[in-house]
Amino acid sequence: MGDDYPTLFRSEQMSLMQFLIPTEVAHDTVAELGELGNVQFKDLNPAVNPFQRSFVGEIRRTEEMARRVRFFDSQIQKEKDVVPIRPLCDSAPLVTVGPSAAHNIDELDVTLAEHETRLVQMNDSYKTLSERTRELVEARHVLRETAVFFEKAETHQTDIRTSFDDSSAPLLQHDDREQQYLSTVQFDLEFVAGTIDRTRISTFERVLWRVLRGNLYMNHTDITEPFVDPATGTETRKNVFIIFAHGDALLAKIRKVAESMGATLYPIDANADKRSDSLREVTARLEDLETVLYNTGVNRRSELLRIGENLAKWQDVVRKEKAIYETMNLFNYDVRRKTLVAEGWVPTRDLTMIHMALRHATEESGTSVVPILQELHTSKMPPTFTRTNKFTEGFQTIMDAYGIATYQEVNPGLFAIVTFPFLFAVMFGDIGHGLIIFFAALYMIFQEKKWARQELDEIVGQFFYGRYIILLMGMFSVYTGLMYNDIFSKSLHIWHSGWDFPEPASNGASYAVSNGHMYPFGIDPGWHGADNGLVFTNSYKMKMSIVLGVIHMTFALCLQLPNHIKFKRPLDIYANFIPQMIFLQSIFGYLVVCILYKWSIDWSTRDTEPPSLLNMLIAMILSPGKVDATAQLYPGQGFIQVVLLLLATVCVPWMLCMKPYFQWKEMQMIQGQGYVGLGHRNGGPRDSTDEVLEIEEEGNGRVIVEEMEEEHEHHDFSEVVIHQIIHTIEFCLGCISHTASYLRLWALSLAHAQLSEVLWSMTIEKFLGLSGIFGTIALLMVVVFWFLATVFILCIMEGLSAFLHALRLHWVEANSKHYQGEGYVFTPLSFAKLDEKE
Repeated sequence: MGDDYPTLFRSEQMSLMQFLIPTEVAHDTVAELGELGNVQFKDLNPAVNPFQRSFVGEIRRTEEMARRVRFFDSQIQKEKDVVPIRPLCDSAPLVTVGPSAAHNIDELDVTLAEHETRLVQMNDSYKTLSERTRELVEARHVLRETAVFFEKAETHQTDIRTSFDDSSAPLLQHDDREQQYLSTVQFDLEFVAGTIDRTRISTFERVLWRVLRGNLYMNHTDITEPFVDPATGTETRKNVFIIFAHGDALLAKIRKVAESMGATLYPIDANADKRSDSLREVTARLEDLETVLYNTGVNRRSELLRIGENLAKWQDVVRKEKAIYETMNLFNYDVRRKTLVAEGWVPTRDLTMIHMALRHATEESGTSVVPILQELHTSKMPPTFTRTNKFTEGFQTIMDAYGIATYQEVNPGLFAIVTFPFLFAVMFGDIGHGLIIFFAALYMIFQEKKWARQELDEIVGQFFYGRYIILLMGMFSVYTGLMYNDIFSKSLHIWHSGWDFPEPASNGASYAVSNGHMYPFGIDPGWHGADNGLVFTNSYKMKMSIVLGVIHMTFALCLQLPNHIKFKRPLDIYANFIPQMIFLQSIFGYLVVCILYKWSIDWSTRDTEPPSLLNMLIAMILSPGKVDATAQLYPGQGFIQVVLLLLATVCVPWMLCMKPYFQWKEMQMIQGQGYVGLGHRNGGPRDSTDEVLEIEEEGNGRVIVEEMEEEHEHHDFSEVVIHQIIHTIEFCLGCISHTASYLRLWALSLAHAQLSEVLWSMTIEKFLGLSGIFGTIALLMVVVFWFLATVFILCIMEGLSAFLHALRLHWVEANSKHYQGEGYVFTPLSFAKLDEKE
């Protein structure tokens, strides 16, 4: 089935191919196969150190080019004003195959180096000029603030701080007691001026006060505009300070403390004229420097604009070149033939495309030597490759997250397209909620071409990736909502109800009376609002979850059969599949039949009450053959239950002993033939078929040796027995626990319906009776709140909960019945996936 047409039922049939590629066309051949993206190359040099392989030099060169391209990208990202990057689809292609490929790559390497050199020089110049500008700006602020201070000092008395032998006192304390010294004491003071980080000014002031014991006077003021670091872009706010002290020793201490705390000191003359001259000089130099800095920034941006025109093209070329040479390092070099020898897995369906790609690579390179492609016969397990499209990709990813399917194993991802959204909808069933997520998915599908080109954040990207899963979940939720007759916790009266409510009795109770009508689809709306409506839906959904669960497990168990037939394992059919099916149906299949039979009976016409099926199942196992007459479901129930219980009991030793016994018989028969493989450590036989011997004679003995070393492991009979015992116990206990696990369908469906009803009754229902303009406004506000709560709580949060539970039912309850999941994914050389890996 899977060998003739593309299908999700099984993975693609794979072939191990050997490529004999002449060295002069090797680069172009790998480039062509990378564009095609359907060859997974094997490493033929596993024992060779990566630094000792043939193309290490080329890889180092491409890594250096990649470093330069990343440097350009980081510089563009740091730029405040957006630098446009020309998309790859709008860029002129750079030819990297053919006779001119080497020359083009050399030119690209030189171009990248030149751009890097210019950009680094501009960055260094810009950084140096920015630092010099910052120093001049700080110097200008210091000159201005000192001039202001000295101007104030000429019109006011100078405040000189002296110590009062209280080293723990605050800096500005005792100002009133200092005034007595100011009129008589005068000092010949010198000063130190500079700038310091604003966050350190208080610490700086306190340290100086402790070190100099108060023999100083300090004044500081804020610089309004921040200073921006050109390298990191961080803002720093500073203060100008001026400190007066007497004596060279004190000034030296002040300078040391200031430098230790990151302050910048500037030499300021005490003469006012010289300060004015310095200020004019600094201002003139600053204007010239700002002009040079502006021109440097303009030139740097022009360079970045030129780089942005080609950045996407360079990134694409460098990624491809690195992937090509890393792939060529996996090849062997045949000295005798002067060719590169490669091996790789290829989808058998794509062999024609591979041949055409090899021929096209030869034509592009301008040579007449065509690479040779031949198939290698091997029994090694190929990789698993399942072709998907944008619709099936999400469902397949869900199954692959559990485990990659074994090669040619039945793929559960095909059936998950229906079963996954359906089980989700059983827990989420509501017409209104289903329509919300359906239209949300529909909007993402309409926007998929636009959104696919954008970089979405992680959460939105996850929803967008699963848009088709959400679409089907919404559709199935609408269907199950019709079955439950539930839309935002309310019912729909599409057809005539089968129940009429007469006038209430004296006690206020009203009992529904059947009017002969049968509601054609879903639950009768008469049950909504009834006092026993929850009891009815509770029983209905609980039994429905059991029925759906047993059907789902039975279907999953049936998927064993095509696997056993495909892999020619008839013993597994008789020793595993048949007894497992009998065991499951004898107990839980019987329970499903009883549920359906109980539903089909009109118990109002019976003399007995409807029996409890849970008690019936317990009594069937604990008291076989004994059925209470008041709890009997059908005639002959005791005999049938005994037969079914005996069948289930017989299946346990059947599963336990049959397969190990036949495998033991087969081992004895092979050993009795007397054929023993050379070099076999345990003296066991070597099963060498005619096909294997033919392969060895054709010169492919290396492949056979790899298979014997990697795959043909010896298994003792005890391991077979232990594995079968574990498998039997796991299945028998799993049938019970897995059936009970499907009750989550009932629990979540009931919880979802109750949450929806509570949200309606606590919001909109309380405001429906209000009238007037204020009532209308309040109602509109409550409707908005109700809708937001419905979307974020009932649709998103409850939807994620139902999604996870449906995921668990597929991974654990269904896949454990048939899925091996021991394969490894097909990872071909594909240039299209390089961006995803990045």
